[in-house]
Amino acid sequence: MRKYLVGGNWKCNGNMAFAKSFPAEVLNNLKFNPSKVDVVVAPTALHIPTVQGVVGNNVQVATQNLSLTGDGAYTGELSTHMITDMGIKWTLTGHSERRTLFGESDADVAKKTKIALDAGMGVLACIGELKEEREGGITKQVNERQLNAIREQCDDWSNIVIAYEPVWAIGTGLTATPEIAQETHAEIREWLGKNVSKEAAASVRILYGGSVSDANAADLIQKEDIDAFLVGGASL
Repeated sequence: MRKYLVGGNWKCNGNMAFAKSFPAEVLNNLKFNPSKVDVVVAPTALHIPTVQGVVGNNVQVATQNLSLTGDGAYTGELSTHMITDMGIKWTLTGHSERRTLFGESDADVAKKTKIALDAGMGVLACIGELKEEREGGITKQVNERQLNAIREQCDDWSNIVIAYEPVWAIGTGLTATPEIAQETHAEIREWLGKNVSKEAAASVRILYGGSVSDANAADLIQKEDIDAFLVGGASL
């Protein structure tokens, strides 16, 4: 059985008071079995050291992004050397907001994923379709295009977690029904079997993200190919 993973993406939210109080009052009081589920929280880069200083309870910390470059004259960037030097073992790549708002291409996402893997990190690699792509019936093609870019860069998928996040459901209150989510997750797992390996299809975790909350998580997690969640706004 694949180990569940629940990630919380704070995006560009919070202040120092929140970065101190939320880990202490919420994360440190979670009740979960770390042998059955990984719990990962991704604060803003500015708040990571504060969260690290407070959080315990087997909750792991991730970055929301990383640089395509290493150390050097790259103003405003975070290199994997700096990230791992802080003891951080997880990162997000390819969140739809990075793609749509900041112009990251499939190739950029794939390169960042490879850079993180080469640094020994685990990656929550985000994929997903726009509303017009869902309505146009090309969800599978969009997801496979994004996955193919990663496959061109990465041979070993043992430290990749795929986060399927339909863009039309992120922060909108709209959520894919459990049936729609399962159908898409099954397509992703089928792609893994055909394009990576049967072992990858069986072992790679596929998370659902897109207005996940305590109201719909119980129904979604019942589906065979949903290995838990990457939560946005509700993680705050």
